[in-house]
This record gives sequence, C-alpha cells and structure tokens, in this order.
Amino acid sequence: MTDSSAATGRNHAGPRGSAGQGVAHESAAKHVSGEAIYIDDMMAPKGTLHAYVGLSTIAHGVVNEMSLAAVKNAPGVVDVITRDDIPGITDIGPVFPGDPLMVGLGDTVEFHGQVLFAVAATSYAAARKAAQLAKIEYSPLPACLSIEDGLAAKSFVRPAHFQRRGDAERGLENAAHRMQGELQIGGQEQMYLEGQASLCVPEEDGGMLVYSSTQNPTEGQKLVAEVLGVDFHQVTVDTRRMGGAFGGKETHANQWACLAAILARRTGRAVKLRLARADDMRATGKRHHFLSRYDVGFDDEGQIQALDLMLAGGCGMSPDLSDAIVDRAMFHCDNAYYLPDVAVAGHRVKTHTVSNTAFRGFGGPQGMVAIEDIIDAIARKTGMDPLDVRKKNLYTSAGGRDVTHYGQTIEQHVLPQIIERLEQTSDYHARREAIRAFNADSTVIKKGLALTPVKFGISFTAKHLNQAGALIHVYTDGSIQLNHGGTEMGQGLYTKVAQVVARELQVDIACIRCTATRTDKVPNTSPTAASSGSDINGMAALNAARKIRYRLTKFACEHFDVSEDAVVFAPNEVQVGAQSFTFAELVNLAYHQRISLSATGFYRTPKIHYDRATATGRPFYYYANGACVSEVQVDTLTGEYRVERVDICHDVGNSLNPAIDIGQIEGGFIQGMGWLTNEELAWDDAGRLSTTGPATYKIPAIGDTPAIFNVELLPDSPNAEATIFRSKAVGEPPLMLAISVWSAIRDAVASLGNYRVHPKLDTPATPERVLLACESLRKSARERIE
Repeated sequence: MTDSSAATGRNHAGPRGSAGQGVAHESAAKHVSGEAIYIDDMMAPKGTLHAYVGLSTIAHGVVNEMSLAAVKNAPGVVDVITRDDIPGITDIGPVFPGDPLMVGLGDTVEFHGQVLFAVAATSYAAARKAAQLAKIEYSPLPACLSIEDGLAAKSFVRPAHFQRRGDAERGLENAAHRMQGELQIGGQEQMYLEGQASLCVPEEDGGMLVYSSTQNPTEGQKLVAEVLGVDFHQVTVDTRRMGGAFGGKETHANQWACLAAILARRTGRAVKLRLARADDMRATGKRHHFLSRYDVGFDDEGQIQALDLMLAGGCGMSPDLSDAIVDRAMFHCDNAYYLPDVAVAGHRVKTHTVSNTAFRGFGGPQGMVAIEDIIDAIARKTGMDPLDVRKKNLYTSAGGRDVTHYGQTIEQHVLPQIIERLEQTSDYHARREAIRAFNADSTVIKKGLALTPVKFGISFTAKHLNQAGALIHVYTDGSIQLNHGGTEMGQGLYTKVAQVVARELQVDIACIRCTATRTDKVPNTSPTAASSGSDINGMAALNAARKIRYRLTKFACEHFDVSEDAVVFAPNEVQVGAQSFTFAELVNLAYHQRISLSATGFYRTPKIHYDRATATGRPFYYYANGACVSEVQVDTLTGEYRVERVDICHDVGNSLNPAIDIGQIEGGFIQGMGWLTNEELAWDDAGRLSTTGPATYKIPAIGDTPAIFNVELLPDSPNAEATIFRSKAVGEPPLMLAISVWSAIRDAVASLGNYRVHPKLDTPATPERVLLACESLRKSARERIE
C-alpha cells in the first residue's frame, strides 16, 4: 500500500508531461509487453557470429598448458582467440592496471572464472559447447579468499586512505563509556534481468559499431579502440537501454565488448557475445563485502564522543573502482551523525576472487551500516530507545555540529523534520510501547521496530566525471530529437530529461524523442552512476534547450519587431505580441529565415573538490536525505522473519517526476532489504562461487514486499543548491532506507535480552544468522541466571 498522492503532478502547470508531473516511464509499456529491444533482441546483420568464453577453473595459479585444438575443430567454430591475438593493449583496468582482457599461457590466474580465451561460432550453442572442450593445465598457488586473510598477508589492491578529525585516541580515553565491536557486511550480486551482452559490427575504413549493454559508453569506446589499436573516432558505442545494471555494467561491460570487437575485426563479420547467467555471475564483480572494526566512546546520554573505525573492503583480484568505493564508504561512515574526534582507516584488500565493482550506493551503504551498528550497540549499552540515540547524534547547526569528518559543512538540515514527521505519521512511539508489551508476553514470536535516517552525498568523488553533454535537434514540424550522455537502465532517466526539455520549450512530452546514447552524438560522457544522471544530463539538456529558445525568441523579436518581453512561451504555443503561433509554426518560420534549430548543451557540477593529502574538502554538491520506519516479526525458534510494515519519508526536492521517484524509492528499498537479509553470496574452499543463479541466490520476491508499504515524498523541500529545477537525486539513497529492516530484526532479537544486549548479527541477516543470534542471547540469559 503506497501513498502515491504526490505522484499526480496536479500542482505543476505546463504542457503535458513536462518536468514536475508524474508521467509513465517512456518504455514502461514496452518493458511489460516484450517490445523493448535489448542487445539479444536486435536484428543482427546477416552472417553474425556468436562468441563465448573459456573460464579458469582454479582461483590462483599459473597457466602451464592451454590446448585449444578441440575448440578450433568443433562444429561451427570460425575463430578462437587468446591473449596473444590482442592487437592493442591487453589490460583494460578502468582506472588502474590489473584487469587483463584474457589470461595467457604462462600468466597467473587470479580468480575462478577468469577469461582464458574466446571462441566465435555460427551459433550461440556451438560457441558454448566448443568453449567447454579446452584442456588447461595449471600450477596451483595458495589462494587468499577472505578479508581477514588479506589483512593478515598485507595484500592490497591500492594503498590505504585515512581520515581524521581531532584526537580520537585521547577522546576514547576520556569518554564516559567505551566499547569495541566487529561486523561482517556481505556483498551483493547485481542480478540484472539482462546479462552482459555486446554486438560488434565492423564498418568500412576500419570502423567498429558496438552495441553494448553498458552504463559507460565512452569508457567502452576508449577501451575497444585501445584493444584494437585504433583511434577513438574509429569506434562508436550505441546503448539504447539496459535490462538493469545497478553498477554491474559501469566497468564490467567493457570486457565483453572488447572480446567481441577483436573477433569482429578478425573475421570481418558481426559478432555477438552474451553470457549465460551462471557464467555472468562467476566472471563479473559484485558489491564489495566489508569488515568493520570499531572502538567507540560515548556519554551517559548516548552521544558519541570519539570513534576509531576500520573499514576493510574485499576488492577481489584487481583495483577496478575499489579506491573510490572504499573512499565513499569512509565518506559515509558518519551517515547522519556528528563525530567529534574520529579516525577512519579504509583498506582495499586483495583476494583471489572476482574483482568487485560498482553497485548502487558505491560503498556508501557499507559505511552507513557500520555506523548504524555502532548506534544500536550504544542504545543497548545505555538502555535507551535507539531512535533517541540517533536523534541525539544528528548533525545540527547548533554548537558547530554541522561539519563532517572530511570538512564539508552540512548546509541543509532536513533530517530532523523528516524524522519528526515520520514519528507522527507512522505512530512510532505508540507502536514501540505496543511492541514491548507484545514481546513481554510472547515467548517465541518477537516483534522489532526501527527508524533509521539516510544522508547520502551526491556527486562523483572523481571531480572530472561531474560533467555532461546533450544534443537537441528541432525539426520543422515541431518535433524534437534529444540525445544526452546518460544511459537508460530502467530508472527513467530518458523520461526525466525529456520532461526537462518539454518544460523549457513548453511542448508536450509526446513531441520529444530521446534517442539511444551514442558516442558519436555526445562525446566524452561520464558513466550513468553516482545518482547524478538527472542532475548533470538534465542540466546539459536544459542548456541546449535554452539556446534554441533564445534563438527563437531573438528571431521573433527581429521578425515581428517586438520586444523580448512580448515573446512568451506558453503550453504548446508561443505568443508574439498580439499574435499566437504553435511551436511548430514558429519553428517553421525560423527555419525559412535560416535560424539554427540544433544545439549542444554542457554542464559541469560546481563547488566540488577534495584533497586526498589532507583528506578534506567538499566531495559532494549536496546531500539527499530520507528516513524509514520498519516493523518486523521474528520466529526466535527458526530465525524466520517477516517485514510487516514500512513507512518512508524521502526528500527529492522539487521532484522532476513524482511517479518515477516513488517507484525508485520502492525499488531501491526492496533491493536494499534483499542485500541486508536474504541475498547471500557463497564461495567454497577452492574459491568457486556456489551461488550462480536464482536457485541458489535469493533476491526478494513479491511476497517479501511489506503488506503495508507507505512512501511519501517530503513536501515543499526544494534543493538549496541550483540543481535541475531544484530537484534532488533519487537513484541510490533509497537503498539505504532498508537498514531499518536489519535494525528492526536486531531489535526483535534484543528483546530476548531485555534490550540490554547487542545481538551479533552480520549481514545478510539470513534466518540462520538470526537463529544463531537468538540462541546466543538465550545462552547469555541462562548464564546470567546460573
């Protein structure tokens, strides 16, 4: 049951579908009807070959022999390539080296599932069958498979980073209370509906057209060009849509495009490479798992006085994006709370597992879970309601408690308002009393309640990525073609950016067609990530639309001899003095007077900077905020639980599309709930991933959706920063709202110890882990009695 009253857009004047109105996703009907075209649905050129890959079967070792004769002689096989057949670069690390396109003879395998060779055949089935015929011999080496082993061996993919404020050691010594703890934070599989896929079509003059399911077309263009040994302009990457991505296609789509491109160049034929689900899960990265260790000092009222926090991210075998991901975990280890004396260490641990990569939240969720674990521990120690401890530690403009541990000032304090609003709308305090009474009488079933906040920084932490471009063509019938650097993965970016243009030019959204993201239309684009898609691409499109509107206005002034004030753009018409024209009529007049009806737009995010040497700066343009109340019911004899009710209040500023924003909040919450509860990744002792499909890896199903699910957009809360129409990002922040589910489960378990014992409950909080936590508290209670 969702409160979607804010999604009607009734209060936003303007043409149909313009920014601020709740309209349907531009491809929603195509998604559910099957009409939406993904890479594997495309009508491929005649003679297209199908490619597949051979994967390593050990976690760590040297390749001693690679016999591919049977592969080459298999039915339908046209070509087989190894590392030695790569014409250009062989390492496709997106930021730092360490990601070989293929592992060759004499090279060292770094994880179970690493690519050794690729085969092209006349059919998908023939390519997959042929890939199984290789004979590979290895000299195995010891494998490091856990964060603890990596820390012990001092095995890292990048150097550690440290953030400090004040004197944490002295603060801990002087604190009224002090305690230590540790938390294992699990990873997460992206589980996108469309797996990794690319189609490469060779063109004349050595060109290559790459259709790729990627969040980062420009990086794909760069790496395909470098692997082929050609200039960037020889490669065009086209991405119309992805069937989900969540970060898994920010860098990990590149390998498959590069392999298909090499085979296409060698054979002169189009080549499609699509991974089967199990191999996709083996060969591509997940959300980083983390180890958190803390030493915290606090006073009698639960206010944190000092914190020494270690965050160790399990990065896998290469740097990939881990430097930035662990940084963002460090940036968000405060979540919504002021930390006076603090020392944070971030380690990038190397293990012989697949290289972990971007995932919705990009390290931020792991940092937030670490501090929320600490807040709950303080509440148990003091006997306070965890919500009171949270409110006590919130950032505030009073007393100088408004600067983060990395030096950024919190300029818009909306969390106290959100929390107070949720306390009332969710009836938090009455439910808290009722739950305590229920738990006192119920010996097996226990209920839990938690309200947790979210403060999430918006921007790429790599400054140069905070830029975007757009291209708009207006045709003489008044129709508009829009292109920008953002990619559509189901989140509604194409819809929102089209709404921006509709509002600026005052036309119905039906007049605007958003075309596939292409590197030959808008160059040098940033990945669609960091929740910045609407912010930067919307502003770039607005910039282009304003150029066209200015040209039309200037033309009308000169042609009709009126002042600029006399030219008024209204819904689907332009008033020029006493005359009125449809948008198409004015455009047609302008065309005949040789006025340019095409414009590029550009935007770069202002104000952001960060000095790694001093670990201070303003890495984020602004913060998105929200809060969530979750109620759960736990069977303490089995560990099974059910989420019964969820109440969310989230701040999206002046929403570009309330309907899509509510959908993003709902989806993000459910995905976060899955990460923290039932989505468990498992490897065996040999480093083989055991959870390679939906039979072994469980994402939330419709039955896991809370029966009562209330979502509200915080009203009347424009962004203090000059973002696109004063909106706020909504892609990643809602995922962290689900921390309230994990906290509520622990609240239920804590009732077994009269709320004075902090349950040890790593994530994901599977029923097995919940049961172990319940048994641990029961054992402690028995020991106290004895």
